[in-house]
Amino acid sequence: MREASELLRGLRTGVAGQPHSPFFLVIAPFVTHYKAMRTAIYPGSFDPFTNGHLDVVQRASRLFDRVIVAVAKSDGKHPLFLIEERKSLVEQSIRGMRNVEADTFDGLLVNYVEKHSAQAVLRGLRAVSDFEFEFQMALMNRKLNDSFETIFMMPKDTYTFLSSRIVKEIARLGGDVKQFVPDHVQAALSVKLGLKKDKESPKSVTQTGAESAS
Repeated sequence: MREASELLRGLRTGVAGQPHSPFFLVIAPFVTHYKAMRTAIYPGSFDPFTNGHLDVVQRASRLFDRVIVAVAKSDGKHPLFLIEERKSLVEQSIRGMRNVEADTFDGLLVNYVEKHSAQAVLRGLRAVSDFEFEFQMALMNRKLNDSFETIFMMPKDTYTFLSSRIVKEIARLGGDVKQFVPDHVQAALSVKLGLKKDKESPKSVTQTGAESAS
């Protein structure tokens, strides 16, 4: 902050004491905008990215100057897609949204937020059942680092029932998920699950379907 002030003071004075350097007119708006930029992190495993996720991102992009969709490694959840595949699916989904970007992270969310100097973490709430867990996580993050806020956002009512787990389950059982995910995500699910089924024996596939239906 002090360096920025000294820079502005030098630019106002100009070279050899000449006031109002023309360069100041170019850089001053940039410095002002940078200082005022509001950044939000939207973390998740996004395995895969759904229309519900996209709805939250679109809403957030109207509230913040910069939104980072942070794809967590989440090895403990045994994700269907690799982390770089999930990031690629997000990037294709947010194409055309100038103030939204995709990234990956591993480790504590609070460290990632601090690294990017973000002011807020976004979490989507689909139903009351989500709140208890999210509330607990928000309080823990505040205990670890109270320099940012957690903001809960609700998607459109048409997506309140939607989750990545449900989408994968429907796709595994041969259902149509076109209305739940972007087109490229649907295509990626078909390829990923098709390759997976090719490697399994008919018996194991049948057993998997029976177990899922029970």
